[in-house]
Parts: sequence; C-alpha cells; structure tokens
Amino acid sequence: MPHEGNVIDELVTDHREVEELFGQIEGLPPGDKDRKLHADQVTMELVRHSVAEEAYLYPAVREHVPDGDALADKEIEDHSRAEQLMKDLESCEADDPEFNRIIGLLMSEIRAHVADEEQNLFPKLRAACPPQALDDLGDKVRQAKMLAPTRPHPMAPDKPPLNKLLAPGAGLVDRVRDALTGRGKPD
Repeated sequence: MPHEGNVIDELVTDHREVEELFGQIEGLPPGDKDRKLHADQVTMELVRHSVAEEAYLYPAVREHVPDGDALADKEIEDHSRAEQLMKDLESCEADDPEFNRIIGLLMSEIRAHVADEEQNLFPKLRAACPPQALDDLGDKVRQAKMLAPTRPHPMAPDKPPLNKLLAPGAGLVDRVRDALTGRGKPD
C-alpha cells in the first residue's frame, strides 16, 4: 500500500504492516500452508524495508545523531541476524518443524528491533534532524523500497555506496523470480 510522510512515519507504517502479517501467521495452526504464504510476504516486506533503511536511514543517523555510528551499526547487526533467519526460512515449508522454530525466532528478533527503533533511534533522529530532511528521507525510502530486492541476500553489502548500486539489480531479479513462481501470492 502506498505511504506518505516523513521517514519515521513511513517506517512505523511498515512496522505495523509486518506485525499484522505476524499476527496472521500466529493465528493459523502449525502446518497450515498459509503460514508459508504469510512468511514469504513478511520476508518480502522486511527485505525491502531493511534495504531502504540501510541505504538512507542509517546514513542519516550517522550524520545527524550523536553517537550515530554506534546506533546504526547495532541496527545493521540486527538486520544481518534477521536476514539470515529469513534465508533459512526460505527452504522450509509450513509443515516442517524447523519452520515454526525459525519463524518464532524471526518474529522475536524483528519485534525487538522495532521496539528499539521506535523507542530509541526514531526519537533521537526526530530531535536531531530538520523536518524537511526527514520528509526528503521519506521520499528516498519509498523510492528505494520500490526497487529493492524481495529475497534475503545475506552476503550483499549493507552500507553505501555499494548497497545503493547493487540493490536495484538484485531487486529486479527477485521480482522476476517472484512473478514466475507466484511467491507471496495466494493460490
């Protein structure tokens, strides 16, 4: 769904959409095939979200927020752990016992990351960054999400400039693969 607003509003909206998908997964019994469908949808959203944050949010945090380098590095570490879980989840079907373990770990990791961003990083960024810069970052993040990959690529660069150069190509390949396989779409 299209969003608008500053970077913080944009990313908080993403957080709520991911939490809604988590709720759908939790609301289904173990082994239900729709759990895999929702897990694929979560992965697609989280990868796009992470790529956009790494390309634009974290560089802004480094620039504007006191001790921004440490904050950004911690968030990127969170992304790396989550991305590996998403990569592990790709090979699991909903009736695989590993699926339940991995999706549980992913939900826990993402919920902790979201809480940290919303309670710690976002208030610091809002206090340190001019409103127009936050609005401009919102536009950049929305644009990045449209071109970003939809599948986890744990070995891909996570810092500018390489991430900004490589993500659109990987995104195109991922979207073609998704279209050909029907990934993330109900049967």
